[in-house]
Amino acid sequence: MATAERDTIQFDLVSPERRLMSEAVTSVTCLGEEGDFGVLSGHAPYVIGLRPGVLRVQLGGDEKAIFIAGGFADVSATQLTVLAEEAVSLSDIDIKALDADIQTLSEDINLAGTDADRTAMQARLDVLKLKRESVA
Repeated sequence: MATAERDTIQFDLVSPERRLMSEAVTSVTCLGEEGDFGVLSGHAPYVIGLRPGVLRVQLGGDEKAIFIAGGFADVSATQLTVLAEEAVSLSDIDIKALDADIQTLSEDINLAGTDADRTAMQARLDVLKLKRESVA
């Protein structure tokens, strides 16, 4: 019979601002650049870039949904570390503020001085819209 310790993996979620999670979890579903993948205890070592979207973290019988704006995952048999460009629990997203940010950025794109600025603003807008779809 497997022990509870063997059935979990240490999960650390870090953003530039702070460590958002550090605990033993049952599984995590990640959004790899080459496709989604699940991480369980005993996973093969793996390092991969992550695309924007929602991580699904299983904590026993509960699930926590966390939006990330991309980043990297470092997987081993006993640990998953996600270094996210931005991360926020779906339950913590302020929809009114997010909608206002989307509206402002949508208007500001037309004022961008260079193609590079416009491209960067469009990429940010795409992430904000994906975040909005995630909480809808």
